[in-house]
Amino acid sequence: MIDWEIAGADGQAILGTAHVPDGPTRGVAIIAHGFLGYKDYGMFPAVARFLCERGFVAHRFNFSHSGMTRRIETFERPDLFECDTWMKHQEDLDRIIESLVRGELPGGALGDGRLLLIGHSRGGVDVLFCAGRRFERGMPPLPAGIVSIAAPSKTCMWDDPTKRRLLEQGFTEVRSNRTGQTLRIDAAWLREQLEHPHAHDVLAHVRRIACPILVIHGEDDPTVPVLCAQEIAEAAGDRARLVIIPSADHVLCTPNPFPADGEPSAALGSALGAIENWMEREVR
Repeated sequence: MIDWEIAGADGQAILGTAHVPDGPTRGVAIIAHGFLGYKDYGMFPAVARFLCERGFVAHRFNFSHSGMTRRIETFERPDLFECDTWMKHQEDLDRIIESLVRGELPGGALGDGRLLLIGHSRGGVDVLFCAGRRFERGMPPLPAGIVSIAAPSKTCMWDDPTKRRLLEQGFTEVRSNRTGQTLRIDAAWLREQLEHPHAHDVLAHVRRIACPILVIHGEDDPTVPVLCAQEIAEAAGDRARLVIIPSADHVLCTPNPFPADGEPSAALGSALGAIENWMEREVR
């Protein structure tokens, strides 16, 4: 594993960790975490190791405005968390891909290798947005495959009264059960969506994606309804493969912390098996 750092949105640091295969590489995988997540959370090191063992340079990273640094026990930068937005995530992903093309990240340049985008929860939406934008605009390199895990099908699932309170107050608060911190979300997060609805339409972006999409969701996810996975897969049509994992929750029954070399839960094992089968059959 090799740690790296590049500048992301607003010049803030994107902190990453690369898993580099010992032999020839098949391509590069970028792994995006979700809301209140970070690159070392739960399943992400295990997913990165799994991909690395199958010949992919796997990059897991903290979004620049995640609030997380390399001190994983706390949100050390709650000020950055407060002003995070969906489009800041898109800028971060573009910066990572640009750095890959230039060969500035561990594992070397992307070259002719396949680019996989993998995201969990909010990170699943992030990679769908990234792929949708790149296919819409013809922005090389185009992804060879997308994996969304437990992703919502909308950028905001709050009701109208909740949205109005956020806009009137200027912020809302959320508590991290992991750290015990109360964190703020600035109203700019919602205003951006209201002012630019085209850029935040999840299913519209999915329809623009011309590569295979693997949609994974836990049957018993209490955070994001399984209906969201069904809507994403339906929007993708014959490009999608939908995998609903029985008895799985939002994090595929994976504790945090979870060692990269730990024994995966049955749910995570099923997800990794689905990814492997999908890569072998559909990713070119």
